[in-house]
Amino acid sequence: MSSPATERRGDEVARRLLDSAATLSYDPATEIDWDAPLPDDQYGLNPEWSTLYGTRLWDEMSQAQRVTLTRHEVCSIMSTGIWFEMILQQMILRDQYVRNPARPEFQFALTEIADECRHSIMFARVCEKMGVPAYFPKKGVVELARLFKSLAVAEVAYGGTLVAEEVLDVMQRDWMRGENVLDIVRTSSRIHVLEESRHMKFARQETRDRMRGAGPARRQLSGASVAAGAFFIVTSMVNDGVYAAAGLDTARALDEVRRNQHRKAMMRSSCAHLMDFLSQAGLLTRPAISIYKRVDML
Repeated sequence: MSSPATERRGDEVARRLLDSAATLSYDPATEIDWDAPLPDDQYGLNPEWSTLYGTRLWDEMSQAQRVTLTRHEVCSIMSTGIWFEMILQQMILRDQYVRNPARPEFQFALTEIADECRHSIMFARVCEKMGVPAYFPKKGVVELARLFKSLAVAEVAYGGTLVAEEVLDVMQRDWMRGENVLDIVRTSSRIHVLEESRHMKFARQETRDRMRGAGPARRQLSGASVAAGAFFIVTSMVNDGVYAAAGLDTARALDEVRRNQHRKAMMRSSCAHLMDFLSQAGLLTRPAISIYKRVDML
């Protein structure tokens, strides 16, 4: 049970976020020029964010292959985003079930769900526009996620949400400024970054509130659970099928990705702020650290 002081803090944050949502929200249906042609020479994401950038295979690829690969990579990341946003919505709904609807916390939680619905439709339309098929996580991951979204509560639900949002946020801040990136990706990234900033503030506040007074056993379990969620999110972002779509040998491409030091450095850099927060919240436990290191988040 939350203390009155904790509830007041949470409501103050939620009230500010509700005010922000009322004055600064976007409708992708009108903000994005869905009829504009896609220039053949523009990437789906900044080349530096491609999983193969910096490898010998990247150097051997034609410009057309690089463009195709990045378009499939960004659509794979967007498809993974849709998958996780559906998980997120179910976790938030379950957390807010039969809570006081007059509280700003409850109202912002529903506002976030409405935002996520629009974001998922936006991502789906971007991929459709590019002619890229839907990419899904492996079947085993999909089934584990069913369990996660059914059991994750409190700091595990909000911490897991924050992990997914923070990693994508850093990437998209680069994509929205990429001069050689498709305008449809730049605009959708800008919308997502601006609106997700509210969601991340909400998730951080909820995580802090739920962790107040948590004992050592709870910190260990929650820390490992959030890290396990992060492992499956990060390893599912780029589907193996993107390499064949670009005319590459999948086995060789995956081998180069595993050894790609540039990609590892980009991941660690993008997660630095997230790791600082998890440490302050008491969720960066020893088992969690070992998991994050396996996917180059630390």
